[in-house]
Amino acid sequence: MPHGLPYRLRTTMKAVLNYTVMVLLAFFFAFPIVFMAVSAIKTNETQITSDVGGILAFVPYPLKWVPPVNRLDDAPPEIREAYTGLGLQNFFDVFRRMPFGRFLWNSAFITTTTVGLGLLVNSMAAYPLARLQWKGRNIVLAVIVALIIIPFEAVAVPLMLLTTRLPKPGGGVGWHDTYIVQIIPFIADAFSIYLFYQFFIGLPKDLDEAALIDGAGRLRIFWHIIVPNSRPVFATVAILKFLWIWGSYLWPLLVIRLPEYRPLTVAMQEFFGQYPRLWGDTLAFATMTTLPVLALFLAFQRWFIQSVAATGIKG
Repeated sequence: MPHGLPYRLRTTMKAVLNYTVMVLLAFFFAFPIVFMAVSAIKTNETQITSDVGGILAFVPYPLKWVPPVNRLDDAPPEIREAYTGLGLQNFFDVFRRMPFGRFLWNSAFITTTTVGLGLLVNSMAAYPLARLQWKGRNIVLAVIVALIIIPFEAVAVPLMLLTTRLPKPGGGVGWHDTYIVQIIPFIADAFSIYLFYQFFIGLPKDLDEAALIDGAGRLRIFWHIIVPNSRPVFATVAILKFLWIWGSYLWPLLVIRLPEYRPLTVAMQEFFGQYPRLWGDTLAFATMTTLPVLALFLAFQRWFIQSVAATGIKG
């Protein structure tokens, strides 16, 4: 046996094991999304109900997922019945049964506004923590880290009581049933500040010193040096904050009663409770709610992976 064969064999076996585990994990996490999207285009409600009731029933019948057109005529009767209806009718039914467009606009407006303002506020809050030395800096950083471990559910009710006593723009008291109650409390975020801090401390401080020698102020250094070199962390924070705000359910359920300010998450619960409860329409609703999240991640996945890798190396 050649001297290098055992090492190559171990390397090959390790690679095969790693790829096998990754494929299994990818299948495990992608399966619900694929099942949701495929079921959303089925207009045969009986078949959808059968699939939901026995989610592994597709294993003996691959035709349920991707029907080969040239073999469909020779397929068993139950397979042909399953494909008597494929189309976008479920998606049209969602718009017919509920003002989905309004709820989509609410979620998009709330999320993009919160994320945009959050990127500005959190990055500017992290800059002096990472690049400047001042008295009390370590205490502030410790408080930010401590705030990360406090679950939102623990402060949701006190925060709700606080917002009921704040003056409403335009007159009145209480922020309930407004956009601002879903935006203002979530602009500043301890976890986002910490992510920015972790990335900023890894940037060479020679850049700041050279800019200071040239007469640049701290604000100009932030905008023209720190921000252009921190695109990966901006993408990471944007994706994570987008996922959090887009999928928020508890808070809008507590503070929103009027449908004109209701986001998709609460609207989906209402839609699911309507009679008759149609699984095809529900899965179509869920599919349209998921698409913006997937589109955002695909658009910024390169920067997201770069930021996560860099943070892992520094940690």
